[in-house]
Parts: sequence; structure tokens; C-alpha cells
Amino acid sequence: MAGEERGGPRGRVYAGSLDVAASRARALLMKRAGLGKVADWAAAFSLWPVHLTTSCCGCEFAATWGPRLDAERYGSLPWVGPRQTNLIIVEGTVTRKMACAVRVVWEQMPYPKFAIAMGACALDGGIFYNSYNIVRPWEVIPIDVYIPGCPPRPEAVARAILELQRKIREEGVAGRWIAEGRRPDKPPVRPREDPCSWWRG
Repeated sequence: MAGEERGGPRGRVYAGSLDVAASRARALLMKRAGLGKVADWAAAFSLWPVHLTTSCCGCEFAATWGPRLDAERYGSLPWVGPRQTNLIIVEGTVTRKMACAVRVVWEQMPYPKFAIAMGACALDGGIFYNSYNIVRPWEVIPIDVYIPGCPPRPEAVARAILELQRKIREEGVAGRWIAEGRRPDKPPVRPREDPCSWWRG
């Protein structure tokens, strides 16, 4: 109004679809400012795993962030709430009941998000490979890095963090996920059966 009273230029109002305008602005910024690399760098050095101990590998998980190894120096810090984390580490055996918790936590985590499967039981069931109540983690969520061992050493967990950081930076996973609204290198996992069916019905 002040500009109009002084005889200045009149303002303009743009109307249209907010989603279309946002996607165009996002594409423009990603091309010109190189925000994809910034997003990859930020995601790689802020991998915050959620506290979700599925089995006995949780002891090695805890030791990884202990004073001897101090995995926090990699920019990684375990956190308590899934809505503030972007990494889930499946720590060993996943039972049918626990698969529901894993899936619910995964769906609550914001994008871009990643997953590490830790231990022989998380890879292929381990000593429980032929049990009726074991679920493979990749049947519930998409896994980025696998750590073999029973249990894997804390050094192996730290190495998996570094490997995931390398993957994010070299393949541009986070930046492309933000730009395209999906993860181009890994299709989403849709469980063949509802992991929470035992609870819902």
C-alpha cells in the first residue's frame, strides 16, 4: 500500500498449484546451487540411528558408541525418537512380533532414511534360520549395508557407518531422493504380508 500511495510499482500476486511451483523451485535450486551435494554431505555426516534393539547384537551396537570407539566422531549419534532419526540398525534376530515394530518405526522416520542389518541372524536367520517365527529384515524394510558376524565386533559396526557414508556421498542418494521425491537406487519394500497382522486382528 505504501508503494502505491507514493506512485511506486504495483505488487503482483501469483496464483496456481503450490505443488507444481514447489517442484519447479526445487528443480531449479538443485541444478543451480548444487544443493544435491550439500544434502548428501549433510545426510552422510548426520546418521542418527534410532534405539531399536531387536536382539543380542544390541550389546555390540552400544559398544560402538562407547568411549573406546566413539562412533559419534563420524557424525553419528543414537537417538530415542524415530521422528528425529534417519538410520535404523537391525540388531540381530527379527521375530514376527518384532517385525511389526521395525516396520512402524521405519514408517515414522523422515526421508532420506537408511538401514543397516547387523549380525548373522539379520542376514539370514543365523542359528534360527529354519524357525517358523523368524522374519528376514529385507522382507520388512530396504537394507543398505549388511554386517556379518555373530556377533559382529564394534569395529565392524563403525565400518558399516563409514560404508554407508561413502555410498550416500558417491551415489548421491540423499540429494537425488530430495530432488525426485523417491529413492532411485532402491525400490521401496512392501511386505508380502502385513507384519502387524498378529496385533491388528
